[in-house]
Amino acid sequence: MSESKRLFFAIALPEEIRAQIVYWRAQHFSADAGRPLAAANLHLTLAFLGNVSGKKQRALEQLAGRIRQPGFTLTLDDAGQWLRSRVVWLGSRQPPRGLLQLADMLRAQASRSGCYQSPQPFHPHITLLRDASHAVNIPPPGFRWSFPVQEFVLYESQFLNGRTRYTPLNRWPLKTEQ
Repeated sequence: MSESKRLFFAIALPEEIRAQIVYWRAQHFSADAGRPLAAANLHLTLAFLGNVSGKKQRALEQLAGRIRQPGFTLTLDDAGQWLRSRVVWLGSRQPPRGLLQLADMLRAQASRSGCYQSPQPFHPHITLLRDASHAVNIPPPGFRWSFPVQEFVLYESQFLNGRTRYTPLNRWPLKTEQ
């Protein structure tokens, strides 16, 4: 029997956007605001799959390969905090329809394949800080990062040597506009 992996589908951020976000985060949040995610781990989760067997992973990859979704531009222009989950996040005031459709398709496929999906509505975001145990001052959105999304990625989450690492396992292109 194959060992299970902790998996999720996500959108990777371009390296230059990640660097700008990390710089902005360092300028606006104190060290006691929460635990910052490593720059390499910044991403936008589309569908969390949980612990998945090798057989289920292959089935999910096959389903993901059938998606024929057009690419879109993602604009990050909002920030907030969820006190209950102790997370500070970046997001989009007006998420593109393509992003919402892609997440809906992946979450539906995951659910049909037996991967629990939260009943909460999808709120596209990039986690900046975890363990934000108290309310932090969220600066007014003086930022606006936009980039084209041309693929989505299957990641494995591993906790090794006291650190979490997200490793890309597979990528699928989105259709380019003609």
